[in-house]
Formats: sequence, structure tokens, C-alpha cells
Amino acid sequence: MDSVIVDTDTASDDAQALVLACLTDRLSVEAVTVVAGNVRFDREVENAKYALSLAGAADTPVYEGARGPLLKEFEHAQEVHGEGGLGGDLFPKTGIDSAAGFAPDEIAARCRAAPGKVTLLCLGPLTNVALALARDPTLPELVEEVWVMGGAVNCQGNVTPAAEFNFWVDPDAAKRVVDAFDVTLVDWGLSVRAAVFTDADFERVGTMDTDLAEFFLDSMSAARTHETGDIDSVVQPDGLAAALLAYPPLRERVATYPVTVDERAGLTRGYTSVDVAGVTGEDAHTRVVEAADGDAFIDVLLAMLRDSDPDGALP
Repeated sequence: MDSVIVDTDTASDDAQALVLACLTDRLSVEAVTVVAGNVRFDREVENAKYALSLAGAADTPVYEGARGPLLKEFEHAQEVHGEGGLGGDLFPKTGIDSAAGFAPDEIAARCRAAPGKVTLLCLGPLTNVALALARDPTLPELVEEVWVMGGAVNCQGNVTPAAEFNFWVDPDAAKRVVDAFDVTLVDWGLSVRAAVFTDADFERVGTMDTDLAEFFLDSMSAARTHETGDIDSVVQPDGLAAALLAYPPLRERVATYPVTVDERAGLTRGYTSVDVAGVTGEDAHTRVVEAADGDAFIDVLLAMLRDSDPDGALP
């Protein structure tokens, strides 16, 4: 079982990914670190605690991290996730205290305390991880794996034509992390191909009389309207990243390429440069998940929402 730190800007799909990571027996979520991104920071923190509570993991420590990118200005994505991040109508107040300490310090300390034992599952901008790297430059040798939901690999982004949201918010952090670590990348293009929750899937969830199903429908209400207008389908990139980490059989094709991120301001801010042809001559150390079993992923989510048992969907 992998020991995991989940780094998140907790909104709708981040919350579902966090629930999945807590409920699967394949992962052990040791801590959650919160980073600036989707919505107001204090709401992200509360959303993480609420998701943990729903997953029966309220005692998992939540550490507050960077409240803004390293260098750039950014905008939240409330139009996607709703005000507060969980659809627009859900504003939980858990009363749970945050853990003492700054998230980047905690990431570095936990990796030093258990070298080769901790995996980072990064669902938001990479500011916390970049700050942890600045505190301990040996961090790439200490972590077991670094899984990142981010980037747009040879496809149009979801916040600008060039960039996916997480990499756009803090391109400086994304560049530093991708350059320094042997990252496994789950990008926006893969999510669109393999992590689409359709109107039929929503109908199935609507028949489930569970707290997790109700939470899913509430938290996805704004995204359903935003992403596809009148078509009831929503992309689940963070859930896909969590599932691909937990369930290796879902990974249908993974390739390793030279990858870096454009940190410059302007039209290409946050662009993910993936050298599939090897023209740059740069070191290939980023694993890109190029294909995934989307049907099995949806089955995992449905089993989680229905039975609180995502593992039950797989042999």
C-alpha cells in the first residue's frame, strides 16, 4: 500500500479524488496539503476536511500551504466549480482544526522521515511542491513517486488555448517540479478522452441513496452547466489521477518523454512542452499516461458512490 500525501486545491473533482484515495485499500492517505487554486483558499481547506469526513478519514491531518503562486497573479475557477467550490450551494463548516505547520515544510519533513516511502498525488497547482523542493533540494531522491494532474499534452488547454488550469495558475512552480522530479503526468487531454461522466452516469448516481452520491451530485452541479451547456457530462481529471495511481491496470499506455513548462507570461503561459519526437535532445524523465481504461474508471467511481468501495469495481 502506497503512503500518499494529497496536495489539492479542493473543489468538486478534487474532493471526489480525495474520497477515492481515502476509501481504496490500495492507498494510505497520510496527510492532505492545500494549495491556492480553484476557489478561495479558506474554502479549499474546509472542502478538504469535509471530503475527508465523508470518507471516514476526518482524523487525517490537513496542512495549509501557499495562498498564491510563486510569482504570477491568477484567477480562481468559481465559474467551473461554483462559489465555494462544491457546486455553489454547499459551504461546509466542519469545525476541524488545521494541523500545525506549513504544508511545504510538512511535505519535505515527511519525505525525509520515510525516504522512498511517500508518494505525492498533486491535484492542484504545484506551488507547495516547488516550495518544498526549495527547502530540501534532495526531495526528488526522497519521494517514491510524484503523480501530477496537470498540463495539456499536444491538445488545447482548458483555461487558455495553450494551457491547462493547474499549470497556468503557477507555471513557475510547474516548471521547477517537472524539471526536477520524475513526474507521472495525467493531463487534460487524457482526462477528456478517459474521464467523462455522462448524463447516463449521472442518472445512475441519481438512483443511489447514499451520502457520497448526494455529495457528488451537489458538488458537480456547477460543472455540469459550465463544461458542456445542455449536455450532462463532466470531466473528472483529479479522480482519474487518483484512480490511475491506485489501480495500475487502468493504465493502458504510458510513455516517457522530455517535458518542460513555459513559465513566461503571455499567450503561452503554462504551455506543456512534450517532446514526443526527441527533437530537443533533452533528458526524457517524465512519464505521460497516454491512454487509460475510461470505462473501468467510471465503474470505480460508481462503486465508490454506491458502496463506499471503489476497489469492488475491479477484480
